[in-house]
Amino acid sequence: MSFGDPNNPYGQQQPPQGQPGYPQQAPQGVPPQYGYPQQPAGVPPQQPYGAYPPAGMPGGMPPVPGAGMPPLAHWGLRVGATLLDGLIIAGPMYALGFIDLAMADDSSSAGPGVFFLIGWLYALGMGIFQLYKEGSTGQSIGKKVVGISVRREADGNVLGFGMAFVRKLAHFLDGIACYIGYLWPLWDEKKQTFADKVCSTVVIVVPKG
Repeated sequence: MSFGDPNNPYGQQQPPQGQPGYPQQAPQGVPPQYGYPQQPAGVPPQQPYGAYPPAGMPGGMPPVPGAGMPPLAHWGLRVGATLLDGLIIAGPMYALGFIDLAMADDSSSAGPGVFFLIGWLYALGMGIFQLYKEGSTGQSIGKKVVGISVRREADGNVLGFGMAFVRKLAHFLDGIACYIGYLWPLWDEKKQTFADKVCSTVVIVVPKG
């Protein structure tokens, strides 16, 4: 009984030398050449949506898995993130305001309006911080909790503080017509509000945390 080539004890057929698709042994003294598979002619290469900065760089986030448009955030996620952000900003401000009202008749208190002023300053500072986070990472605190991110529609990058501020002002358009702009993502193909359309932004789903 013959088992084939003694140098090939498992009986596997050796690929013929020079046949396309198999690595070629470089001549002695010539370094092997490495390359990438070529795209067939006439077939456009598939690119993932959005040129995300590498992880660890300013504004960088891991790219959404898969090629093409990443999953868009549905209306419920956006509402949940908005409610969380509003609670984080306005909750302490109103709480301090009620404390101020409760202490208004107490002559030993620090003075009327002090707690309200502290609450107002907190709300202003937290609002600016939220805008900074949304512009630099795509996520406010509420958006990070629910797992969504605001990105530029053209390339998937984060907005930056300036455009995040402009988008916040553009929400005026969402509320001017009976708040219909806030409901627009329910039936819009890209799930955009009027502010998103004006600023060319989309809200996508990203991993939480």
